[in-house]
Amino acid sequence: MNKQLSMAVAGAVLAMGASVASAGITIPAGDWTVDIGGNVNAFYQHTNYSGRNTGNNTNTINTGLLPSAIGIGAKTRQNDLDIGVQFTFFPGIDSTALGGAGYGPNAALGTNSLNIRQVFLTFGDKSWGTIKMGRDLGVYESDAILSDMTLLGVGTPVGGGNTTLGRIGYSYLYADWKTQIQYASPNWNGFSFVGAIDTPWKSDYAADAYTQEDMGFEGKVQYEWAGDFAGKVWLGGITQQVNFVGGGDERAEGWDIGGKVGFSGFELVGSYYDGEGIGRTGFLMGGLDAVGRQRDSDGWYLQGTYKIPNIGTKIGLSYGESNLDMTTNDRLVDAVVGGFNEENRSWIVGAYHPLTKSLNLVAEYNDAKNKFSRGQDTKARTLSLGAILFF
Repeated sequence: MNKQLSMAVAGAVLAMGASVASAGITIPAGDWTVDIGGNVNAFYQHTNYSGRNTGNNTNTINTGLLPSAIGIGAKTRQNDLDIGVQFTFFPGIDSTALGGAGYGPNAALGTNSLNIRQVFLTFGDKSWGTIKMGRDLGVYESDAILSDMTLLGVGTPVGGGNTTLGRIGYSYLYADWKTQIQYASPNWNGFSFVGAIDTPWKSDYAADAYTQEDMGFEGKVQYEWAGDFAGKVWLGGITQQVNFVGGGDERAEGWDIGGKVGFSGFELVGSYYDGEGIGRTGFLMGGLDAVGRQRDSDGWYLQGTYKIPNIGTKIGLSYGESNLDMTTNDRLVDAVVGGFNEENRSWIVGAYHPLTKSLNLVAEYNDAKNKFSRGQDTKARTLSLGAILFF
């Protein structure tokens, strides 16, 4: 990509936009224009654990929050319609088990992972909006992750897999990649909205019938402005009914609000979500207790960054937390066994230096705490060093 690396660029690579993304390589093909672009990143991560996992330390080299990717898109205009397609492949640098006794991740004869997260078509016009059909980043909580400075880095590490968490589960719910039909409105002097119908998802509650009778719905309204204090505010929501095998149902629903504003190299971001039955990490993960009752959850983060003039290095500091409340049944179980994970929170300090217009060097420090009932807490301190290159 022929532009300075920034949160906006990282977000464009992750989401590939409501229309086909611009890319580093553009190829004319008759009436069509083909775009090819992506990124490769890798980070050394050292984590020191204390509390419940006292004495356990890990060292790894892994992809960060933003998956390495190569995207191929094509666009044209026909019959007064802008139409396009997008395919994006996300290869991991992790080593996954090939199989056999004694083998596992990061063992001999391993392979790596490939995840095709984006496959969609778009059609529309700037006068009435754009329709998207296929698999792409979800709407709910998408602004929270795309505004997260750790999108260029690591944030919270995880064991195995080809991405880390950033602030997922430590501030916001994962927007995830969903099969959907989406409508995005035109931009009316900075105001716009997006709505989507999603394939219904199964929760991790054992008695979820997963009948697929009830679609999921999500959307947001937003307003952007330019000027010396350029910024954006958004308000979103999500809802889906969960049906049980033995009859009955619960409705998982949530809302989020946030905004960001920048001035003279400074940028401030704030985000908050609240929900019932939606969980804390991914949608419908941990949202219901053992008897199918909704758990309340919420989370937020504040982030401040500053881009040093002339040098271009962006330094940032953020704090956030995600909470999951116990139900009456959870409290009865907890009185016997304990160990309910009530809160995740973390401080993150990061530095992101553009060595070239395509290559960023990254250093992050993450101090995370998982709070459990009855004082059984886990702490993890992670130093991450690496690089991310866009093309």
